[in-house]
Amino acid sequence: MDIVTLLGLAVGLSLIIGAIILGGAVDVFINVPGMMIVIGGTLASILVAFPFEEIIQSFKAAFKMFVGRKSRTRDVVNIMVKVAEISRREGLIALENVQTENMVLKKSCQLIADNADPSLIRSTLSIEINSMRRRHQVAQDVFKRLASLAPAFGMMGTLIGLVQMLSQLDDPKSIGPAMAVAILTTFYGSAMSTLFFIPIAAKLKARTLQEQLHLEVIFEGAKSILENNNPRLVYEKLSSFLAPVERETQR
Repeated sequence: MDIVTLLGLAVGLSLIIGAIILGGAVDVFINVPGMMIVIGGTLASILVAFPFEEIIQSFKAAFKMFVGRKSRTRDVVNIMVKVAEISRREGLIALENVQTENMVLKKSCQLIADNADPSLIRSTLSIEINSMRRRHQVAQDVFKRLASLAPAFGMMGTLIGLVQMLSQLDDPKSIGPAMAVAILTTFYGSAMSTLFFIPIAAKLKARTLQEQLHLEVIFEGAKSILENNNPRLVYEKLSSFLAPVERETQR
């Protein structure tokens, strides 16, 4: 579970709610019609903009970002070193029996066991990288679009509120409350975009770059094992992917 991401969202939400509570009445920030315009309009527009399957996959990707186990680059490096140790101790053919939930790593081990040409491994992993990029790009696009739609519908709600307010100018006492309600929808849209949609899109992009780096580590590790399955040499080569501090704590 990504505790830091959850903590960031919780802190941001708490600060906003805390500022509202300290400012006085909380009920003035609750407006059901405004929420209907912003939330309902945003969801309706995203259904028009993207296929339903892509929207579902995007929200699943965001959910996995919170609850999924975060893999580190040094963990991938260690795994490839262990693969090198197995290949040196038992031979390349033994890599066919390597058990892992990472399908890309499983495929790489199979290619190593088959003594495949490094160019074949590179082309196979390039396809995996491009496929992963396409899947992740869809999720990023969905949340980027949500980030732009929410403030737009917030402004639309404000315009609706202003029209309703101007239609009641004969009652001066109603102008203040009506203006407050009109501005609330802009607040809803801005809060949803700034606190949720934009950060989630950015986090998904960061995860894409991280997974791409891990695939590169797997490729270089597989190539090194085929060229020279000395675990120490494999580690020395793959350690280039690690930050200096991480290298010092390795092995």
